[in-house]
Amino acid sequence: MAESTGNIGIAIVDDQHLFRQSLALLITTVDGLDLITDAANGQELADRLPDIHQQINVALVDLDMPVMNGVQLNKLLQKDYPNINVIILSVHTEERIIAQMMEEGASACLAKNCDKDELVLAIETVHKTGYYMNPAVLNALKYASQNKNISFKPKDHSQLLTPREQQVLELICQELTNPEIAEKLFISVRTVEGHRTKLLEKTGCQTTAGLVIFAIKNKLIEV
Repeated sequence: MAESTGNIGIAIVDDQHLFRQSLALLITTVDGLDLITDAANGQELADRLPDIHQQINVALVDLDMPVMNGVQLNKLLQKDYPNINVIILSVHTEERIIAQMMEEGASACLAKNCDKDELVLAIETVHKTGYYMNPAVLNALKYASQNKNISFKPKDHSQLLTPREQQVLELICQELTNPEIAEKLFISVRTVEGHRTKLLEKTGCQTTAGLVIFAIKNKLIEV
């Protein structure tokens, strides 16, 4: 177990030992990333979290695991440790599953066979903005928003947004940080933070990724 050094603290949760060990080795070779812990299932991580949760910024989570699977672990993290961003790493790349995990608060979904560069980019982007969406995720969310058989929250409240709030939302969807949005709109960072808070309240979203889902659902951005 590593101590946080101000870099991005990573937890790996996967029951496939060789994959988990290989991923842990990869993380230790990347500047700016710290491996905090790795676990074979969600319960193992959950048992350790009271002592180490403040060191973890991003959890790389498999879906299929014994004892506590990735769906259950994601729900626990969203409820009890919302400051830990969840990146799903799975062999399951079906649009329905990706849309479900993003709707339930995951910050990104990647295929297990993604390359190192995309994984590192996803970790850094999630740490910076709260979400990372590659074409597979965007297509899944678009599919979910058009499929009446799939529950897709939050509800439509787009008519309640002011023009400025829609501007801020569009820039959030472009992966801009609060300071970058402030510079773009010639307003203060504090004002941007106020708009972001209002957006969360009005849309019923809990996370930045949720705001992006809301924007896609209500066709406020083009996918």
